[in-house]
Amino acid sequence: MTDVAANELDERCFLSAQAMSSLKVSDHFQVLKFLGEGSYGKVMLAVHRKRGTPMALKFFPRQSTTLTSFLREYNLSLSYCTHPSLTRALGIFFSTSSHYVFAQQAGLYGDLYSVIVSEVGLDEEHVQRVMSQLSGAVSHLHSLGFVHRDIKPENIFLCDSSCRWVKLGDFGLTRAVGYTVGAVWYESPFCTPEVEPAKEAEKAKDCSDLGEKETIWITVEPSIDSWALGILTYCLLTGCFPWEESTTDDPGYTKYKSWFERGDAKEEADISTVEKENRRNNPPPSQFRGLSSHVMALLRLLLHPDPEQRGSPEEILSYLGGPWLMETEKEERRRDEEAQREARKLGEVGGGVGEELVREGRGER
Repeated sequence: MTDVAANELDERCFLSAQAMSSLKVSDHFQVLKFLGEGSYGKVMLAVHRKRGTPMALKFFPRQSTTLTSFLREYNLSLSYCTHPSLTRALGIFFSTSSHYVFAQQAGLYGDLYSVIVSEVGLDEEHVQRVMSQLSGAVSHLHSLGFVHRDIKPENIFLCDSSCRWVKLGDFGLTRAVGYTVGAVWYESPFCTPEVEPAKEAEKAKDCSDLGEKETIWITVEPSIDSWALGILTYCLLTGCFPWEESTTDDPGYTKYKSWFERGDAKEEADISTVEKENRRNNPPPSQFRGLSSHVMALLRLLLHPDPEQRGSPEEILSYLGGPWLMETEKEERRRDEEAQREARKLGEVGGGVGEELVREGRGER
C-alpha cells in the first residue's frame, strides 16, 4: 500500500505540473476576506467571478515553497480527501508572479482553536462530536496509506457554529505510511515521545564542536496521528495541554509516564471497570483531575508511550456516548440510582397489588 500510494501521488503531481497555468487572481476571483495563515502562507475567502462559487484560495509564496511540495498537497487534497471531514481541493490550481495557489472548500466559521475556551475547553457533547468525525477522517487517510502528521486545533475547520461538521485540513506534512523523514524536534505536546532522540541529538550538537550532526531518520507510521488525537481530546476537554513537551525531562509527561507504567496494561473485556480500579489504586496525575474513568481508558490507548502498542483512531468510536468528564459520570450515576429506586418502588407497589388480587380471588377479606 505504501509504495502504491506514494507512486500514485507522484504520478499525479507529474501530470498536474504539465497542466499548470499562470493567472492573475483579480481577473478570475473576487477576494472577500482573510481567513487565516500559517507557516505555508495564507488563506483568503474568494468567489469565482464566472461561477459565483465561494471557495478558499490557499497562497504559497514561491520564494519559500517548492513546486513539488505545492503539487503534493494539492493533489493529495484533490484525489484522496473524499471523506466528508477532510478538506478537499476544488480542481483549481495556478501560479502568479509571487505565489502558487489552489482552491479548496472553505470553512466559513473559523478553526477549532478559535472556539476553545482557555482552561475550560468545550462542552462535552461538542468534544465527542468533533472526535467522532476526526476518527473517521483520519481512519480514511490511513486506509489509503497516508499519515497526516499535523493534527492540531488550528488545522481543523468549522463548517457550522456547533461543531456538527468539522474538516481536517492542511496536508503539507502528510506522507505515505513507511516513508522516511528527518526527525525534527519541536517543543509541543503533539510531538510524539519516540522522536525525543532528535532533541537529544540537537543538545549534543550544541555542546560539541564537531560540526553538523548526523540526521536522524524516522519512519512515518499511523501511530503519530493516534498520539495527536489523544492530545487533542485532552485539549478540547480541558482547554489546556497535559504537558509542554513529550520528553522525559518534562515534569507533566514524566508523571504521566510513571502513572502509565504503574497501571495494569493487560487486555481486559471491560476496560472501563479496569480503569476505575486503576483510579482507586493508582490515581492519575493531577492534570487529569476532572476526566472520567471512561475517557482515561481511551487516553491510555491513544497516548501509549510505545508507538507499536498505541491504539488506532477507530477505537475512539468505542468510547462515544459514555461520560468523558467526571461531572457527567456523577450525573449518570445519580440518574441510574434514581431509576433503580423508582423500579424498586414500582416492584413493591406491584407486589402488594398482586397479593391483594390473589386474596380477593380466594374470597378472602
